[in-house]
Amino acid sequence: MQNSKLVELGKWQRVFLLIISIFIALALLFIRNGFQQENPLELLARNSLKPEIALNNNRPTIIEFYADWCEACQEMGPSILSLKERYDNSIDFVLLNVDNDKWLDLIDTYNVNGIPKLELFNDLGHLKGESIGLKDFNQLDQIALSLLNQRELPQINGVEYIDTNKVLFSNLNENIPTRNISPRSHG
Repeated sequence: MQNSKLVELGKWQRVFLLIISIFIALALLFIRNGFQQENPLELLARNSLKPEIALNNNRPTIIEFYADWCEACQEMGPSILSLKERYDNSIDFVLLNVDNDKWLDLIDTYNVNGIPKLELFNDLGHLKGESIGLKDFNQLDQIALSLLNQRELPQINGVEYIDTNKVLFSNLNENIPTRNISPRSHG
């Protein structure tokens, strides 16, 4: 004969045990995933338009070339996300990861040899300038406002105005030596 005592749980004890189990499961889930905020760059890249669509929809466009491993890109991500929320219906933001071979032609076209790099387009899709390097929210906001209001780009270190007339009509006949460098060649 076995001498085992079975304890029968009452209805309220079972409900209490179920609630505690659910609470523990939710707490473990939150601890595992809750502290990892979604990367702003991934969120922006996933929700951005294709470059050819953004450049042809009669709105200024900012194309950012970035990489997940780039600390300056990561630091600038929340500011770009805030700008996107602020100017959502006025300016298009397109994020292109330089580690994605899909964008190699655009990386070559815009001579991306450092990141973060912003290509700045007016509402007609014409290149107005570029920015290389880390920019804070206020600097990015000045850039966005100048595109939106069709003004000259602000005088900010690393921001360069591009005169498209000179670019389109220049006649370079000399052989200019180039270095084989890419955003991925940073050791």
